[in-house]
Amino acid sequence: QLQLVESGGGLVQPGGSLRLSCASSGFTLNSNPIGWFRQAPGKEREGVACISGTGDITNSVKGRFTISRDIAKNTVYLQLNSLKPEDTGVYYCATRSPHSYCSGYVSDFDSWGRGTRVTVSL
Repeated sequence: QLQLVESGGGLVQPGGSLRLSCASSGFTLNSNPIGWFRQAPGKEREGVACISGTGDITNSVKGRFTISRDIAKNTVYLQLNSLKPEDTGVYYCATRSPHSYCSGYVSDFDSWGRGTRVTVSL
Protein backbone atom coordinates (compact mmCIF):
# COMPACT_ATOMS: atom_id res chain seq x y z
CA GLN A 1 0.00 0.00 0.00
CA LEU A 2 1.37 3.38 -1.01
CA GLN A 3 2.10 5.64 1.94
CA LEU A 4 3.84 8.97 2.54
CA VAL A 5 4.71 10.29 6.00
CA GLU A 6 6.19 13.73 6.58
CA SER A 7 8.22 14.74 9.61
CA GLY A 8 10.68 17.39 10.75
CA GLY A 9 8.46 20.42 11.08
CA GLY A 10 8.46 22.70 14.08
CA LEU A 11 8.89 26.22 15.39
CA VAL A 12 11.96 28.08 14.19
CA GLN A 13 13.11 31.69 14.33
CA PRO A 14 13.51 33.77 11.18
CA GLY A 15 16.80 32.95 9.51
CA GLY A 16 16.79 29.43 10.91
CA SER A 17 16.76 26.06 9.17
CA LEU A 18 14.78 22.85 9.19
CA ARG A 19 15.06 19.57 7.32
CA LEU A 20 11.80 17.93 6.43
CA SER A 21 11.58 14.24 5.61
CA CYS A 22 9.09 12.33 3.50
CA ALA A 23 9.26 8.61 4.20
CA SER A 24 7.66 6.57 1.46
CA SER A 25 6.50 2.99 1.09
CA GLY A 26 4.64 0.95 -1.49
CA PHE A 27 6.61 2.27 -4.46
CA THR A 28 10.17 3.12 -5.46
CA LEU A 29 11.67 6.59 -5.59
CA ASN A 30 13.48 5.83 -8.84
CA SER A 31 10.15 5.43 -10.61
CA ASN A 32 7.76 7.93 -9.01
CA PRO A 33 8.25 11.67 -8.71
CA ILE A 34 7.91 13.26 -5.26
CA GLY A 35 6.70 16.80 -4.87
CA TRP A 36 6.83 19.03 -1.85
CA PHE A 37 3.97 21.48 -1.41
CA ARG A 38 3.06 23.97 1.26
CA GLN A 39 -0.13 25.60 2.38
CA ALA A 40 0.07 28.86 4.26
CA PRO A 41 -2.83 29.90 6.51
CA GLY A 42 -5.71 31.10 4.38
CA LYS A 43 -3.94 30.37 1.12
CA GLU A 44 -4.02 27.66 -1.50
CA ARG A 45 -1.56 24.82 -1.53
CA GLU A 46 1.42 25.55 -3.76
CA GLY A 47 4.31 23.58 -5.17
CA VAL A 48 7.73 24.13 -3.63
CA ALA A 49 10.03 21.53 -5.17
CA CYS A 50 9.91 18.23 -6.97
CA ILE A 51 12.29 15.39 -7.76
CA SER A 52 11.51 12.97 -10.55
CA GLY A 53 12.16 9.25 -10.64
CA THR A 54 15.29 9.93 -12.68
CA GLY A 55 16.49 12.52 -10.17
CA ASP A 56 15.65 15.67 -12.12
CA ILE A 57 14.84 18.55 -9.80
CA THR A 58 12.53 21.51 -10.11
CA ASN A 59 12.58 24.11 -7.37
CA SER A 60 10.43 27.19 -7.03
CA VAL A 61 12.23 28.52 -3.95
CA LYS A 62 15.70 28.63 -5.39
CA GLY A 63 18.58 29.53 -3.14
CA ARG A 64 16.84 28.70 0.12
CA PHE A 65 15.13 25.30 -0.26
CA THR A 66 16.82 22.14 -1.49
CA ILE A 67 15.19 18.85 -2.33
CA SER A 68 17.13 15.59 -2.19
CA ARG A 69 16.52 11.90 -1.75
CA ASP A 70 17.99 8.72 -0.30
CA ILE A 71 16.69 5.85 -2.40
CA ALA A 72 18.03 3.22 0.01
CA LYS A 73 15.97 4.79 2.80
CA ASN A 74 12.95 5.49 0.57
CA THR A 75 13.04 9.05 1.85
CA VAL A 76 12.92 12.45 0.21
CA TYR A 77 14.15 15.51 2.08
CA LEU A 78 13.45 19.21 1.87
CA GLN A 79 16.12 21.39 3.42
CA LEU A 80 14.74 24.78 4.40
CA ASN A 81 17.30 27.52 4.99
CA SER A 82 17.07 31.23 5.75
CA LEU A 83 13.48 30.78 6.77
CA LYS A 84 11.10 33.71 6.71
CA PRO A 85 7.76 34.22 8.48
CA GLU A 86 6.03 33.85 5.11
CA ASP A 87 7.37 30.28 4.90
CA THR A 88 5.00 29.35 7.70
CA GLY A 89 2.50 26.67 6.77
CA VAL A 90 1.86 22.97 6.49
CA TYR A 91 4.28 21.15 4.22
CA TYR A 92 3.11 18.10 2.32
CA CYS A 93 4.81 15.56 0.12
CA ALA A 94 2.96 13.83 -2.66
CA THR A 95 3.50 11.43 -5.50
CA ARG A 96 1.91 10.57 -8.81
CA SER A 97 2.05 7.73 -11.33
CA PRO A 98 5.35 5.97 -12.05
CA HIS A 99 7.53 7.58 -14.71
CA SER A 100 5.48 10.78 -14.64
CA TYR A 101 7.28 14.08 -14.94
CA CYS A 102 7.55 16.57 -12.10
CA SER A 103 4.84 19.16 -11.70
CA GLY A 104 4.05 22.06 -9.41
CA TYR A 105 0.31 21.55 -9.71
CA VAL A 106 -1.63 20.04 -6.83
CA SER A 107 -4.09 18.41 -9.22
CA ASP A 108 -1.33 16.38 -10.88
CA PHE A 109 -0.58 14.43 -7.69
CA ASP A 110 -2.90 11.74 -6.40
CA SER A 111 -1.27 10.43 -3.21
CA TRP A 112 -0.51 12.70 -0.28
CA GLY A 113 0.92 12.60 3.18
CA ARG A 114 -0.78 14.27 6.13
CA GLY A 115 1.70 17.11 6.31
CA THR A 116 4.11 18.59 8.84
CA ARG A 117 3.70 22.08 10.24
CA VAL A 118 6.42 24.70 9.97
CA THR A 119 6.12 27.89 11.98
CA VAL A 120 8.64 30.68 11.50
CA SER A 121 8.33 33.21 14.28
CA LEU A 122 10.27 35.02 16.96
